[in-house]
Amino acid sequence: MSIEVNNESSIPIDENALLRLSTYALDQMHVHPDAELAIVLVDEAAMEQLHVQWMDEPGPTDVLSFPMDELRPGTEEAPTPPGLLGDVVLCPQVAEAQAQAAGHSMLEELLLLTTHGILHLLGFDHAEPAEEKEMFGIQGDILVGFAMKERRRRT
Repeated sequence: MSIEVNNESSIPIDENALLRLSTYALDQMHVHPDAELAIVLVDEAAMEQLHVQWMDEPGPTDVLSFPMDELRPGTEEAPTPPGLLGDVVLCPQVAEAQAQAAGHSMLEELLLLTTHGILHLLGFDHAEPAEEKEMFGIQGDILVGFAMKERRRRT
């Protein structure tokens, strides 16, 4: 995988954890190893500007996804073709507030948001209840599997 993590925010982030999660998530979704993904972390002002420009909604948000080649999940036998998956833009300040409200770390929130953003790049949505159930189920499976892999990596 070609995954680039670019932290343009003023908040220190474990970029390697985001890289490991992204690699794991793309592997789970059978995305071709030559696919490209960019993850950008921005401050609240930059995120608000993107949120207004692309979603016509005020204020900063936690994550935005910008698909490029409209790749979709593959299978073990038929992975997605190589291509540009797109960009996931994260706002650590918004993630920090959400993490505090949820009672977990900012890194855990950023991992969740990164997974969420990647699934949006792969065509998943949560506008309808059935879509939400599918997307959030896959999201949960990826996060649990990644957490288990991380525990094994540390031991």
